[in-house]
Amino acid sequence: MGDESRGKSPRSSGTEVSRSTVTKADIVERVYQKIGFSKKESSELVELVFSSLKNTLEKGEKVKISGFGNFIVREKRERVGRNPQTGDQIKISARRVLTFRPSQVLKALLNGEDTAGLSDDDDEG
Repeated sequence: MGDESRGKSPRSSGTEVSRSTVTKADIVERVYQKIGFSKKESSELVELVFSSLKNTLEKGEKVKISGFGNFIVREKRERVGRNPQTGDQIKISARRVLTFRPSQVLKALLNGEDTAGLSDDDDEG
């Protein structure tokens, strides 16, 4: 699908894993091919899904996708850090960060393990 670049992970230790990037356009193309919607309808559907996810996360709510994982917005307090070049103390402002916790099923799939007996609906995180 599209122009996918392939490269090797610089952090690989021993086993090289081929990497590629799937874009929103690739997802639209897959919806178009699998479901048979028009390209415009496929694009609108994908945009609706991502818009819904963004709106939910913006409100600070957790997004749980069974068999995939959880997206969680966490509140980070203000804290003191250090400038690594000068060693000077700096104030790091409070902020919200997005974390992703993969489900047991996704973890097993990524590691080539058997997913039989794993719950699609786990509550990690």
